[in-house]
Amino acid sequence: MLKSLDGTGVRAVAIGGIKSTNALRTLHGTVSTTGHALDGIAVVSDIMNSVDPLASARSLSNTIRAFKSYSVLSPEHTAESIKTSVSSLLGIIKSLKPLVHQITNIVVTNQSANATLALGASPIMATALAEMEDLSRVSGALLVNMGTVTDKDGMLLAGHHANLHRKPIIFDPVGVGATTFRRTVANELLNTWQASVIKGNAGELGALANSEEVKARGVDSVGKGFADPASFVKQLALKEKCVIILTGITDYVSDGSTVIKLDNGHELLAHITGSGCMVGTCVAVFCAAAASIMEVRMDKKLVDGDMLSGAIGGVLAVTVASELAAARPDVFGPGTFLPALIDELYNLTPDKVIERAKVEVIH
Repeated sequence: MLKSLDGTGVRAVAIGGIKSTNALRTLHGTVSTTGHALDGIAVVSDIMNSVDPLASARSLSNTIRAFKSYSVLSPEHTAESIKTSVSSLLGIIKSLKPLVHQITNIVVTNQSANATLALGASPIMATALAEMEDLSRVSGALLVNMGTVTDKDGMLLAGHHANLHRKPIIFDPVGVGATTFRRTVANELLNTWQASVIKGNAGELGALANSEEVKARGVDSVGKGFADPASFVKQLALKEKCVIILTGITDYVSDGSTVIKLDNGHELLAHITGSGCMVGTCVAVFCAAAASIMEVRMDKKLVDGDMLSGAIGGVLAVTVASELAAARPDVFGPGTFLPALIDELYNLTPDKVIERAKVEVIH
């Protein structure tokens, strides 16, 4: 409905059930296609029922100021500048060896940890509530993968502390469209903390966006996909105020201003368990590197660093490595492909990324 106010001087304020845990999500989710957003929120019970009304009011005020101060200030990207940025991040990963905290799908924990190590980073697969605050101080990034939703409380607390310590959060809503429970958990997570990157296939992102264009079957998408995937990821990124990765035969990445099309990958990726989860892991590794070298005002991004380059880097690491792995003479199918993929992540170099990456700036 806000779109009808675009170009007018009419102000809009939302009221009803808004509190500190969903205020940012409410503000982000109401941005229209042309950028029109709420001018404010009306909150009563979250302040009046608080044991510290002043602190509650101040927290809400800071949330609104952060939202209003946000603006998309992406530089002018070219395919070559993106390749250069990604290759630089790969070098930083190998030199800094960032710690990446991962709350992930129990099916892929081992291979996700191995992929992290192969790139040169350090994994910690921790779920205990008592560890979340300490880990947020020392980790370079947090990955929350809800493939097997058994650690919701840990996901909530880990994301809360990651936001407080300005660490990137990569959210992988695996199978979110499969059940009402998963959709409820995803909404609770995104109402509690702000993601830096959200990665998913068409079915998963369609479910998050309440789109009718695509459907999910378990963790997979069914149907033809989005008619205009570039516009979809751009709009979802604008609403969520984070980078969106749409994975598929062709991958699309957007920060709400720029859309990048990536055309690397091999069909064998679809024949191993957890290849999408591995992409999320690699995105977290690259975002940890990006966060270590760039600073952006807290009220603009909530975290430091170039998350667009980090997101692209994570996708390219897996897809480029998959091409190299599939071409090896010792690979005969999925069983030999997976260990070869880990090998090629380990052997990946900046020069290989620059030489092989298929990158197109389309918006």
